[in-house]
Amino acid sequence: MIRATLLLYLATFVAKVPLRAARRAASRAGAVTGVIAGLMALPAWAAELVMVEQPGCAYCAAWDRDIAPIYPKTAIGAFAPLRRADLHDGPPAGTTYAYPVRFTPTFILLDDAAAEIGRIEGYPGEDFFWPLLERLAAEKAGFAPGLVPSTGPEATPAGHDSPAETTALAPRPSED
Repeated sequence: MIRATLLLYLATFVAKVPLRAARRAASRAGAVTGVIAGLMALPAWAAELVMVEQPGCAYCAAWDRDIAPIYPKTAIGAFAPLRRADLHDGPPAGTTYAYPVRFTPTFILLDDAAAEIGRIEGYPGEDFFWPLLERLAAEKAGFAPGLVPSTGPEATPAGHDSPAETTALAPRPSED
């Protein structure tokens, strides 16, 4: 049992074997190993995105209208879950900003130690927001846009039709 768990760990994290294949091998090895494999497959938050906003901010409202409904369904949303903070309340407890926030919205990317590793000031519109955020997360936190953390045993890879997963740059349906 320990040998199977060790092999699963090596396959998924060292050899980059797809998680689905590693889970199948683990389930064949035994129920306990399958449970351990499932726990290892839970998405680890490597980053967090803090949106600093304030009441009455028109750009914050535009972000809420354009991005907020789909953000948690995207690859970047799974990689860096969103937390909201009010400009006047200062940084959320336990977080560290590199310098004070002066504009809203400001999107601050935090590492796993809750320290700022990058930011986007303002909301330039959805056509610019996604690429800016993905590039920031890739450069500063190791985000890989094609990899969507899997949360279920039968999750499909990015690029396949699945209601649970979408990529961050997927086209939105037109409202015409």
